[in-house]
Amino acid sequence: MAAAGAGPGAGVEALAASVLDFVSGQQDGRGAEVAAGVKDGRWTVLQLVEALGFCLENTDPRMRGRGIQLLSQVLLQCYSLLQEKEVLHLVLFYESRLQDHHLVIPSVLQGLRALSMCEVLSPGLAVSVLKAIFQEVHVQSLMQLDRHTVYSIITNFMSTREEELKGLGADFTFGFIQVMDGEKDPRNLLVAFQIVRDLIAKDYSLGPFVEELFEVTSCYFPVDFTPPPNDPHGIQREDLILSLRAVLASTPQFAEFLLPLLIEKLDSELQSAKLDSLQTLTACCAIYGQKELQEFLPSLWSSLRREVFQTASEKIEAECLAALHALSACLSRSVLSSDSEDLLDSFLSSILQDCRHHLCEPDMKLVWPSAKLLQAAAGASLRTYHRITRSVLPLLLEQYTKHTQSSQRRTILEMLLGFLELQQKWGHVEEDESTLLSLQDPVCSVVFSALTDPSVQLQLVGIKALTVLGSLQGFLSSSGLELVVDHLIRLALHEEDSQSSEAAMEAAGSLAPTYPEVFSGRMVPRLEEELQSGTEARNTEDMVSVCQSLHRVALQCQQDVEGCWYFHQTVVPCLLAMAVQAAMQESTHTLPGKALLEEEVLAAMIPVISAATTHLSPELAAQSVSHVVPLFLNGEVSFLPQNSFPCSFQPFGDGECLEAQRRLVALLMAFVCSLPRDVAIPQQEWLLRELLALSCSCNCPFTATTAAKCFAGLVNKHPAGQQLDEILQLAVNRMEPGLAEGPHRTQALTLLLWVTKALVLRYHPLSSCLTDKLLGLLGDTELGPTAADGFSLLMAESPDVLHKGCHADVRIMFRQRFFTDNVPKLVQGFHGAGPDVKANYLKGLSHVLNHLPKPVLVTELPTLLSLLLEALSCSDRVVQLSTLSCLHPLLLEAPQIMSLHVDTLVTKFLNLTSSPTMAVRIAALRCAHALTSLPTTVLLPYKGRVIRALAKPLDDKKRLVRKEAVAARGEWFLLGSPGR
Repeated sequence: MAAAGAGPGAGVEALAASVLDFVSGQQDGRGAEVAAGVKDGRWTVLQLVEALGFCLENTDPRMRGRGIQLLSQVLLQCYSLLQEKEVLHLVLFYESRLQDHHLVIPSVLQGLRALSMCEVLSPGLAVSVLKAIFQEVHVQSLMQLDRHTVYSIITNFMSTREEELKGLGADFTFGFIQVMDGEKDPRNLLVAFQIVRDLIAKDYSLGPFVEELFEVTSCYFPVDFTPPPNDPHGIQREDLILSLRAVLASTPQFAEFLLPLLIEKLDSELQSAKLDSLQTLTACCAIYGQKELQEFLPSLWSSLRREVFQTASEKIEAECLAALHALSACLSRSVLSSDSEDLLDSFLSSILQDCRHHLCEPDMKLVWPSAKLLQAAAGASLRTYHRITRSVLPLLLEQYTKHTQSSQRRTILEMLLGFLELQQKWGHVEEDESTLLSLQDPVCSVVFSALTDPSVQLQLVGIKALTVLGSLQGFLSSSGLELVVDHLIRLALHEEDSQSSEAAMEAAGSLAPTYPEVFSGRMVPRLEEELQSGTEARNTEDMVSVCQSLHRVALQCQQDVEGCWYFHQTVVPCLLAMAVQAAMQESTHTLPGKALLEEEVLAAMIPVISAATTHLSPELAAQSVSHVVPLFLNGEVSFLPQNSFPCSFQPFGDGECLEAQRRLVALLMAFVCSLPRDVAIPQQEWLLRELLALSCSCNCPFTATTAAKCFAGLVNKHPAGQQLDEILQLAVNRMEPGLAEGPHRTQALTLLLWVTKALVLRYHPLSSCLTDKLLGLLGDTELGPTAADGFSLLMAESPDVLHKGCHADVRIMFRQRFFTDNVPKLVQGFHGAGPDVKANYLKGLSHVLNHLPKPVLVTELPTLLSLLLEALSCSDRVVQLSTLSCLHPLLLEAPQIMSLHVDTLVTKFLNLTSSPTMAVRIAALRCAHALTSLPTTVLLPYKGRVIRALAKPLDDKKRLVRKEAVAARGEWFLLGSPGR
């Protein structure tokens, strides 16, 4: 070892003293000091070896062990500083020590681990070290940590000296097998399994030891491991299962040994063993070929069939189906010659033989297991799909006709649906080989018959099947498509059961992007039919349903540029034409068109037009707006279909006879407020003035509100500058006298609210002035309550205008800014208000707080909590509800602050559980429940009182109240229990 280091070092005496302290067992901390000294150059490794000389040659193995322990500890921290020659001498030294006393071996292995990480390791040394370990060390007699060290040495060498180790041939594999054989510790097994994976993945020679390598790993299958309580290592059973599975499924060379093992475990009674076997089989199929599987296919099929036919476990069934799918896919990939073709075909024939006949018994137990097995195999490849559907689809169609009960037909159609859904995997229906295409007429006939069956459950399956058929490109003819749409419209509009109606609308929405012309082309005429059919309430409901269906179609068409434009240019003009026609009929007292002018119908048309407009390209939007705006300002109807109207269209004109026409401003709002911001609106200043006048003077609340919203939506997107300033000043001039007195105060307030919202969203300077006007109205006995509710409008997301989806100018954090600017004013106004209007300030405040991001609210809580508690005493149920909904999350997110007011909170919540308003009772009980998240020590004095008080709502006449009371009281009962 004399050549292990070179050069003079400082403080050799200090080194000797540190070594002596460590070796004698007095101070373990000296090891770190010595390592630090070698690192910073005070001492060399040679000097350390020389200082250790006396103990390395000591006859006492404990003394030798301490010496080597110190050297190894230093090397583990300083191995990167070693020179190639130093490494050589150290390796030779450590190898010779592998024959030493068993007390010394752990420290020797630590030293070799350090050296295995050296980049300057000479060629041949890695092989030399491993040979020495394989020959001299009985690894499995070592402690866990020392065995882990051996695995680490092997892993390090495999990472850096792969070619050298491969030079050992199968001897390396055999040596590792001896090292691993009998390993039981999960920490070591994870490393050992990874080494086996690397041996296989990196193509190390296994030689004649394939079976031995399999045996040394498969003995752990299936994994039976439960981590001890409070296990610091965090190794779970699942970690070992996945790691072992990766080994077993890593090479086809294991197949002849593994497949019999899997079949054996599948036949056992242990559920976990079955699951593991099935999942491992599925993993193996990814790399196996027909050669590996051929011998075992009959046994595998027998086991899988038995488990699916007999198991009571959904998990086992699912894994069996996954394994069968994987087997079928594996055989499909292996179709390279006529022989292997026969193997796939014979396997599928076995499945058909054992399952097909059960499909004829829709009431019997084995019908669904059989269908699932057939579908699992059919879904593996296009080849398996054709082979199985060729046999099964005609049978199912025959059985559907044969059985007449709705429940039996539903079962058969659900099975048929499963096979139809598999066809979706391959998209277009190919003409050659396609069983489905050859059965087009009977399949459609069966599905259409289900849609007219009185059984809702059969209808629902039929709608699903219809959706799948519609998604298969090339399957439905044009007449078939029209029939599909007609069925969906009929179900959506006239089916009494809401499930069928909803499902039909969903189906229309999903198919519309594929066939926009067919859907919109047949839906709009249906809307016209509903319009002509009378004015009963049912007619209104039907038109709303049509509009809802059109809206879903519009949303789906947004994803497709052509579909979006077609929908827009077809549906929007038709809707406008029908509405204009109805309004003119009303104006001239001709044919009845009232149903289309109902608020519910117009409100349902708004999202249709909006959805059709928001995704238009700027060019198409500009083209469209050049028609729609002149329609409303000039009565220019030439672009509308069937435009022979009985009178002129003047929605902004005067006179009672035009009231119906004015209501259509809602449709104008839907269009212009959904346009991209960069689309220029023709005659915009004129339009804004007309909207302003209508919103302030119209006696119809619906019309006045939509005009105000339309004005606000345009103002929000209007470029800054003199024109905007002038129109805003005009609005203020109209609002102020309207708010002061007269018959239109409510309309003026509505306009104020919407314009304020439009400006608040974009941080316009005038917004603060308008907000101050609104704050001033809280003291008004007539308008105060409505003004207070207006704060909710300012803060909430608007569904039809002034949101990002319709391209509104919405700045981030506008709510936080509004809070900062106005909550102090609300608080100040509350303290100075008279008793008859105090509630208005509380209501406004609670609306603002309810829409504020919770992190912001928590930071402001200390200054506002007393006011919120006071709001709970307000007699206004809206204030109570809003405040309770504000406090509920705070109890969960700011328990320390809320704890300071627990006495008041308990009293207020319990009082409100007796409120005459059900919603208030429910909210109060939820808050009482949330109180239990506060520190237990704070709550315990109130436990008895709360439990007694919560007994009363247990007998509440409303079920929802009783439900909340049970939940809250249960948590209070558990308060202070062990483990809480």
